[in-house]
Amino acid sequence: MSEEQESLQNQEFFLKMRDILQEARTSVVRSINHKMVNTYFQLGRIITEEEKKGKERDDYGDTTLKNVSEKLMREFGKGFSETNLKQMRQFYLAYRKGQRLSGESEKMLMRQSDGLPSDFALGWSHYLILMRIKNREERNFYEIEAIKNSWSLKELKRQYNSALYERLVLSRDKKGVKELAEKGQIIEKPEDVLKDPYVLEFVGLPEEEKYSESDLEQSLIDKLEHFLLELGKGFTFVGRQVRFTFDEEHYRVDLVFYNRILQCFVIIDLKIGKLTHQDLGQMQMYVNYYDRFVKLDFENKTIGIVLCKDKSNALVKITLPEDNKQIFASKYQTVLPSKKELKAIIESKGEIDDTL
Repeated sequence: MSEEQESLQNQEFFLKMRDILQEARTSVVRSINHKMVNTYFQLGRIITEEEKKGKERDDYGDTTLKNVSEKLMREFGKGFSETNLKQMRQFYLAYRKGQRLSGESEKMLMRQSDGLPSDFALGWSHYLILMRIKNREERNFYEIEAIKNSWSLKELKRQYNSALYERLVLSRDKKGVKELAEKGQIIEKPEDVLKDPYVLEFVGLPEEEKYSESDLEQSLIDKLEHFLLELGKGFTFVGRQVRFTFDEEHYRVDLVFYNRILQCFVIIDLKIGKLTHQDLGQMQMYVNYYDRFVKLDFENKTIGIVLCKDKSNALVKITLPEDNKQIFASKYQTVLPSKKELKAIIESKGEIDDTL
């Protein structure tokens, strides 16, 4: 055996052992995190029950929790400050029996005979964010999505701060909103992957700043990982400025993706101004070309999305066929939206739909 072959064999041997050790380390950390979260839940339960008993006996004062905290910190460390104990109580109140919806989230968590959660699938830092979400349906949605997609703490914060739940709610009826809370985002048809608006704060282009469509496109490519996260489940990048020729004319599609779940191409055209009917017509031509000359027989019809700075819903509705399932227009914004504003839009959604 040559020296080079021996070196490669040793490297392969090392990598196999390293992979096993890394997997074991990850498993241990995950196990510790889950045990810690369950422990905090049980401590929150004890605090809540003791408060209730103390108030009934009229002997639970403001200093009770503080005194217990000081004793716990002396024995177990500063992780049991009065503030942290109050967070554990809040955690218990948010996740005790009766505070969860039935459905996918219930299936994800094993239950003890007393009806208390026996396991939590996320880390404590995740639950510190989730338990502050007052709307149970919204909280369930983010928990399910974080579990399904293995969201890091940073990703969970970003999705919540960009009001992902509210933006998905805008495109769904009451049944669809309920499914979001019970099952998370299920991709079965083109409308399920859509958001309106798309939030592109990661491109670093202020709302007031003047920039070209090529500037926006380049920024999205530079931050492709972030853009794929914003697009959602199942998206893979195919290409930018993808050229095709038809009737001796050359055309270029700004961005082309493929969705593995829907098994279809998703082509995106970027418009920095207000949407026009010509923009929709152009997208219709792109979609038709892909359906007739690019997609394979087993693949589903192409989806076309025009991302624009502004649009008229009435214009979109009158331009596209009534049975349209392929062409969509969504607004984008380069700053995080106001959750308050989005909720106001959701509340008025019925009135808006009635006027279109």
